[in-house]
Amino acid sequence: MSLILIVILILLLVGGLPVFPHSRSWGYGPSGIIGTVLIVLLVLLLLGRI
Repeated sequence: MSLILIVILILLLVGGLPVFPHSRSWGYGPSGIIGTVLIVLLVLLLLGRI
């Protein structure tokens, strides 16, 4: 389960970087969503739910 989460997070981080021509105008949207997901996962990890 944790391996799947790590792979998904790595894919989100690579996809959220604004290095591709089609994603330069997205602004902070993708990185904000990734940050929110990371905070939720950190809270769940600290609570022992994962």
